[in-house]
Amino acid sequence: MTKATSPQAFWLAGRAARGEHTLEVTSPWDGRTVGVVSVPTAEQTEEAVAAAARVAPEFAASPAHVRAGALDHARERLAARAEELAELISAENGKPMKWATVEVARCLSVFRWAADEARRFNGGTAQRLDADAGGTGRLALTRRVPYGPVLGIAPFNFPLNLCAHKVAPALAAGAPILLKPAPATPLSALLLGEVLAETELPAGAFSVLPVPNDAMPALVQDERLPIISFTGSVPVGWSIRDSVPRKRVTLELGGNGAAVVLGDYGSDADLDWAAGRIATFANYQAGQSCIAVQRVIADAAVHDRLVERLVAAVEALVTGDPSDPATDVGPLVSEDAARRVESWVEEAVAGGARVLTGGTRDGASYAPTVLANVPADARIACDEVFGPVVSVTSVPDEAAAFAAANDSTFGLQAGVFTHDLQAAFRAHRALEVGGVVVGDVPSYRADQMPYGGVKQSGVGREGVRFAMEDYTYERVMVLTGLDL
Repeated sequence: MTKATSPQAFWLAGRAARGEHTLEVTSPWDGRTVGVVSVPTAEQTEEAVAAAARVAPEFAASPAHVRAGALDHARERLAARAEELAELISAENGKPMKWATVEVARCLSVFRWAADEARRFNGGTAQRLDADAGGTGRLALTRRVPYGPVLGIAPFNFPLNLCAHKVAPALAAGAPILLKPAPATPLSALLLGEVLAETELPAGAFSVLPVPNDAMPALVQDERLPIISFTGSVPVGWSIRDSVPRKRVTLELGGNGAAVVLGDYGSDADLDWAAGRIATFANYQAGQSCIAVQRVIADAAVHDRLVERLVAAVEALVTGDPSDPATDVGPLVSEDAARRVESWVEEAVAGGARVLTGGTRDGASYAPTVLANVPADARIACDEVFGPVVSVTSVPDEAAAFAAANDSTFGLQAGVFTHDLQAAFRAHRALEVGGVVVGDVPSYRADQMPYGGVKQSGVGREGVRFAMEDYTYERVMVLTGLDL
C-alpha cells in the first residue's frame, strides 16, 4: 500500500470515508491501473463494527417497507448504471463483457428477490398448543430475528453478484452488514455501497471496507459480529470456521464440477448441445467459477463422439481482450493464477495425461484446454483448478459414472445429461452434491434457489431466502389463558 492522494472512498457506516493508505487496482488483461481505493485504518474499521452493533436492535425492528424500499432503490439505481457496472467488472476482474453483463443482470435479480422477501419473510406463524392438556388456552407465535451484524467476505470472481448475495439478504432480514470485498476487485463493491448510501437505511446498517486480508483475523474474532458469510478458497474458509466455533459461519467454497453424459444421450443433436455447453461453461469466467465444468464423465457409448465435438467447440471459443464484445474467454485474475494452472497441467501431462487442445499460457491468459487420461491422483483431477481446463473420462455405465463423480472431496453441483427420467432421479439420490442439474452443466445457478455444497465445498446455503434463514433464528412467544 502507498500513501493516499485522492483515492476512491470506502463506505463507513453508510457514509463516504478515506483512510491513510491506498490500494491500486489493476487490470489482469493489460496491467493498467483501473482504480485507486482508500483503505480503512484499524480505528475506522472499529468504528464500522461499533456502528453496526449499535444499530442492530433498531434495524431488526425496522418496518419491512423501509428495508424493501431500500432494496428496490438499489436495484433501480444499479439497473440505471448497468453498462458502467459491467465495464467496471470487466476492468478489475478481466471478465469478458458478455459475462460481466450477465453478472449485472443477476445482481439485479438478487436485489429484486431480496425486496420481495423483505416484505414477506418475517410475518410470523401461529401454533395452537392445546393438542396436549397442558397447553390448553396457549398459543405459540414464532418469528425470525437476526442474530446480529453480519461479516460478509466476498471473492474476486464475481465481484458484484457475490457481494450482492451477502448484502441483499442481510438488509432484507434487518441485519447490519460489513462487506469485505476481495483486494483484487473492490471497485464493484464500492459502487454498490455508493448506491446504498442514497437510501434512508440507518447509519451502521452497512459498511463496505476494502481492508487487507491480514487485517481479517481481528474482524473474524470480533464477538459483535456473530454471523460470518464467506465465499472463497477451501483452506481459508475452513480456517475461519475452525477459529470461531461458537459463531454461525456459512461457507461457499470450491468445487471440481462434474458433467456426466449418460449413454442414452447419443443423438448428434444431444452431443452437439452437451459439447457446446461444456465448452462454454468450462471456460466462461476463464474457469474461475466454483461450478465451472472441470470433469467430464462420459459413458463409453458416447465418449468418442462427444470428445470430438468438445474439442471443436473449445477451439471455436474467442479468447482475448475482455472489453471486446466478441470475446468468450479472457485472462485469469493474475499472472500468478495462470502460472499455477500451467503447472498443474504440466504435472498431469508428466503423469500421463494428453493435451487434446490448449495447454499454453500467455501472461495472465491460459488457453482453453481439454485433457484426456488424467491420472486420478493429479491435482487437476482432485482439486479445484479454477482455470480454463477440463478433463474427459470414459466409464462403462451409469453406476460407474456416478461413482466417478462422487470420487471427490468436493460436492457443490453436478450436471447430468440424460433423457431418462428414472436416471435423473437416480442421479439426484446418488450424487453427493448440493445440486444436480439435469440436461445441462453444473454451472447453472438461479439466485433465488438454495445454493451450496457438501463435503469440502462448504456449509450453509446462499439464495436470498435461504441466506436470510442462516442470518436469523426463530424466537417463540407463548400466549397463555386464551379462549381458543
